[in-house]
Amino acid sequence: AYLSPILLLFPVSLSLCNLVHNVALHQKASQSSENSQLGVAGHAVDGKRDASFQRGSCTHTEEESDPWWRVDLENEYTITAVMVTNRDEHENMLDGAEIWIGNSIETNNIKNRCAVISHIPKGRTIYLYCSPAKGRYVTVLLRGSKKILSLCEVEVFVSNYGEATQSSTLRGAAASKAIDGRRNSYYSDWFCSHTAEGETDPWWRLDLRQTFVIVSIKVTNRGDCCAERLDGAEIRVGNSLQNNGYDNPRCATISHIRAGKTSTYQCDGGSMEGRFVNVVIPGKSKTLTLCEVEVYTVPAGKSLPSCL
Repeated sequence: AYLSPILLLFPVSLSLCNLVHNVALHQKASQSSENSQLGVAGHAVDGKRDASFQRGSCTHTEEESDPWWRVDLENEYTITAVMVTNRDEHENMLDGAEIWIGNSIETNNIKNRCAVISHIPKGRTIYLYCSPAKGRYVTVLLRGSKKILSLCEVEVFVSNYGEATQSSTLRGAAASKAIDGRRNSYYSDWFCSHTAEGETDPWWRLDLRQTFVIVSIKVTNRGDCCAERLDGAEIRVGNSLQNNGYDNPRCATISHIRAGKTSTYQCDGGSMEGRFVNVVIPGKSKTLTLCEVEVYTVPAGKSLPSCL
């Protein structure tokens, strides 16, 4: 499954070619109880999707009422997706588990439910989309008596590195739909952003919150109709909001993206620095629809990874 809305290449201990940014990795985890040293809470954020409890890769609580597991992300993020890996045995143990996001460590005071796990086949990993919710803590809660909570990996993906806005919004097709981490290209399924129809110079903008070197940008076009609407759209990168970001230098021009397809654009000269990434269609009576925008970056002042 395709995962991350904004793919950031940070010079950390992970390979620079690993484009998925999992903010739960190696963070502090806790749980309601521990069955043994083999089942400690930290095993679910060790970066291994090994589904074997016996090899020390999974968590395990005692049998109890409403067992829970929680990871502290240390900062508040806007969370868009969670991935959960189930054990290679006892596959029904996670059925009905709830994933909650919030800033409280009290299980009765968590504000946003991301998803409910209906079922994960044994040893498998599933992707759970969250309606973007802010929080520092991600909690997995299994309600009921005589329950055991066992997790082999929990990965948390965020759009905290960017906030999307656009010139106008048509029927709930918010700008954030273009950074929700999925390349589903059907506007009718509510996966795409959409401005009002017939605007002059409609625009969409991503605020990365700080200046980055923009290595490349991937754009996914609408697949159910109207692929030609993106023809001639300009990608602009810079630090200015003047003229809604249109005064920033032009990174690239989209000549044409076939319906439902994704195209990659590298800025003129190889890379550009900026906090804001704009997509704008110059002209009158224009409509801007984007089904996904992915921005590959490295921090300003850092060299580009060779794997690109």
